[in-house]
Amino acid sequence: MSDTLPIRPHRIAMHADDNVAIVANDGGLPAGTVFADGLTLRDKVPQGHKLSLVDIAQGAPVRRYNVVIGTALRDIPAGSWVHERLLQMPQARSLEGLPMATAGAQPLPPLDGHTFEGFRNADGSVGTRNILAITTTVQCVAGVVDFAVRRIKDELLPRFPNVDDVVGLEHGYGCGVAIDAPDAVIPIRTLRNISLNPNFGGEVMVVSLGCEKLQPERLLPSGVIPIRDQRGEPEQPLDVVCLQDAGHVGFMSMIDSIVRQAQLHLERLNRRTRQTCPASDLVVGVQCGGSDAFSGVTANPAVGFATDLLVRAGATVMFSEVTEVRDGIDQLTARAVNPEVAQAMVREMDWYDRYLERGQVDRSANTTPGNKAGGLSNIVEKAMGSIIKSGSVPIVGVVPPGERATQKGLLYAATPASDFICGTLQLAAGMNLHIFTTGRGTPYGLAPVPVIKVATRSDLARRWHDLMDLDAGRIATGEMTIEQMGWELFRLMLDVASGKKKTWAEHWKLHNALVLFNPAPVT
Repeated sequence: MSDTLPIRPHRIAMHADDNVAIVANDGGLPAGTVFADGLTLRDKVPQGHKLSLVDIAQGAPVRRYNVVIGTALRDIPAGSWVHERLLQMPQARSLEGLPMATAGAQPLPPLDGHTFEGFRNADGSVGTRNILAITTTVQCVAGVVDFAVRRIKDELLPRFPNVDDVVGLEHGYGCGVAIDAPDAVIPIRTLRNISLNPNFGGEVMVVSLGCEKLQPERLLPSGVIPIRDQRGEPEQPLDVVCLQDAGHVGFMSMIDSIVRQAQLHLERLNRRTRQTCPASDLVVGVQCGGSDAFSGVTANPAVGFATDLLVRAGATVMFSEVTEVRDGIDQLTARAVNPEVAQAMVREMDWYDRYLERGQVDRSANTTPGNKAGGLSNIVEKAMGSIIKSGSVPIVGVVPPGERATQKGLLYAATPASDFICGTLQLAAGMNLHIFTTGRGTPYGLAPVPVIKVATRSDLARRWHDLMDLDAGRIATGEMTIEQMGWELFRLMLDVASGKKKTWAEHWKLHNALVLFNPAPVT
């Protein structure tokens, strides 16, 4: 007799009207597997991939999330593996005739009494970390700034225990670009607003080369950047170290100048201490990357529940990724708090549709090989799982790319779906805490903010035990409900925001480079 019990086949359908479900078992299920209701698999189906629950005729709709994710290109018998090669993707929903603020969702009851320990800034914003950021105007100075940051960390940072880190805001922009083109405003304001991120405490320090198109005065014009210390003292002149200044003789002269100016900022930042702040001071960006078919089953629904908790507590939450919500635009415009917000979402989607057309691609370019290996057949299916991160509360505002969020509640921040570009734009919008869900796995991180990574599957959480911060796969196994996982994530957010817990990305000091979204020409 075998010492092991047979594995119980487990499938998950998202809606009673769906005609497909996904296989939940680790490693998938072999052909011939019989489910409790008698359905027999005709094919081997990998974990996360779809199986047909009934016979689906050629040309008939295939439904998941009670949404048509494609039409069958041939007859698909019950128990078959339903993959991308069997589906014709639907056309994108027209941006005409959409439901505009019709959902009538009522605000959820307030959630009071939840706090975290943060760094309050003179402008009223709150940081979850106390970081010195060195802004750069052009990629040419990146190597110099990197060298200087290493020296600052070695020589100065240990003397300032209240300062968490020193980061260089390095990027690939600043010169060799059409700086006066209309769309050039996007990368410029992105970098400007990143410099104002709440985690930087209002200390703005710039390193410039000198000959670049993006001059410091253009990036940070007088009167745009209020630079004040912890006590709200009068505005200070912009602190710029220009490498081409005649006073710099040799490389070490440049490094000495950067280190000397950094010390002044570190001294002011070190006077800051954590104080109790309401959860309403959180500005949370939610994002998914390396998505799989479990993203919309476990991690993203839990994030959606936590989103509702945050909004009930008065916080700001941003969801993004144009191509990953485009196929659910009717759901989003219906949830808008008013027609003006709905129309703002339509404007952002229309702009991006035309942007993709100029590049001679469409929304189907979004889905990656890893997404497909994880069971997502196309962008329609991926979009349905992505939107769930936004929870159920009304959408109260739209943040164009590179702009700063100015409202509380649930916001749509219009960004590309690229993980690092989306994260960069959410930083510019004022994010002080980041939630990132993944099914395939990614070591993604951002130096300016803590990134909490949520695994969609327990197998991933076990294998990447020192990279994933939360295992949402326990929802699929029945160990936890979506609500329980949402509360666990909410409490984890408060602990991470308070500095009581570090994320794994912080522990290993993993971070991706800033990538500015630049739709303008490069010269």
